[in-house]
Amino acid sequence: MDLLAGIDVTAGALAAQKTRLDIVAQNIANAQTTRTPEGGPYKRQVVSFETELIKHTDGTASQTVQVAGIANDPSPGQSVYDPQNPDAGADGTVRMPNVNLAYEMVDLLTASRSYEANLAFAKNARDLAMKTLEIGK
Repeated sequence: MDLLAGIDVTAGALAAQKTRLDIVAQNIANAQTTRTPEGGPYKRQVVSFETELIKHTDGTASQTVQVAGIANDPSPGQSVYDPQNPDAGADGTVRMPNVNLAYEMVDLLTASRSYEANLAFAKNARDLAMKTLEIGK
């Protein structure tokens, strides 16, 4: 009998949310980056998830979430008039990244809460497994 089958599901979710937190932090850090090695302003990145089937040792299966990919957000950034900026065009405007800090903060909060919920589940599963083992004493 696999007492900690739910831990596999939670581990996948924790890894996915950690990736999401990392990408949101990267977006926030580059919210003012107007020049990248690829050229042009920083492009906001978004994480997409997919489900994954996990087969357990007792023959059962469950689903978890995993990162399907990280893609650039295709929405355009704003143009700001700043003729002093070295990245300004002939008309004096600078293309800014398409990062909206309000959206990023909401995404950061939801990813953080999801991560905390999965940690709470892992702790409860561990506690229940320990109590189950104590019954046999």
